[in-house]
Amino acid sequence: MKEEAIIKTEIHKVSRGHIAETDDVLAIEEPLEIRLVHGPADKRMQKNLSVTMRTPGNDKELATGFLFTEGIISDYSHVKAVLSNDNIITIIIDETVELELNKLERNFYTTSSCGVCGKSSIDAVKTVCKIPSDGGKLTYPARLIYTLPDLLRKQQDVFESTGGLHASALFDAGGNLLLLREDVGRHNALDKLIGAVLERNMLPLDNHLLLLSGRASFELLQKATMAGIKIVAAVGAPSSLAVQMAKESGITLIGFLRDNRFNIYTGEQRIIL
Repeated sequence: MKEEAIIKTEIHKVSRGHIAETDDVLAIEEPLEIRLVHGPADKRMQKNLSVTMRTPGNDKELATGFLFTEGIISDYSHVKAVLSNDNIITIIIDETVELELNKLERNFYTTSSCGVCGKSSIDAVKTVCKIPSDGGKLTYPARLIYTLPDLLRKQQDVFESTGGLHASALFDAGGNLLLLREDVGRHNALDKLIGAVLERNMLPLDNHLLLLSGRASFELLQKATMAGIKIVAAVGAPSSLAVQMAKESGITLIGFLRDNRFNIYTGEQRIIL
């Protein structure tokens, strides 16, 4: 149990006309400010980059993952230090790294919340995605894919107690769960996961499967593309732009993965039936 991610609260529980006082457990939601220090040694600058509502825990991974999936950094060696102070994360970029400042001015340039949609958004992701890949030779048997949601749920500590968190999980070619991250925000959960992968020097992820506990949005497919992921499975539904993103990026996209069934929206050649 991740104690820093949950809080107890008193509630009145109503059931079949009866009311009783009891305790419930909630997933904590708090703001996290991400700050960036960059520039040459004689001209260091600080920029307040973003504020995101997240569940506390793995904050450093969230911040570095966010910088990577937004195309601001392309390698963990660009990060000199990550400082944490309450709900503020400050990422110190190495003095020798020259950032593309236009990306800093265009925060969330391709996210589904910014109103930029369609072909131009997908092309923007391709422009900044610098992960080398052989196109993804991984194939997955359907019988293995059926088992993944149960494996995910068994490992979701905070969800079991609150029922209120999204999860992103990384599986290898044998269906083994390698990494799992949870958050009240689905995009934060994936940024935490990619931040952890970045620190472990595991990129690209073209021989891994990403499992999403909810729906598959364009923003999540964008982040998966940045990490080189070639198979994305979601328990929920994909959006139309997520399917378009998957087609353009050569990603196998699976939706409605539950109860021993799923839909393949793109890249069916990677699934062994």
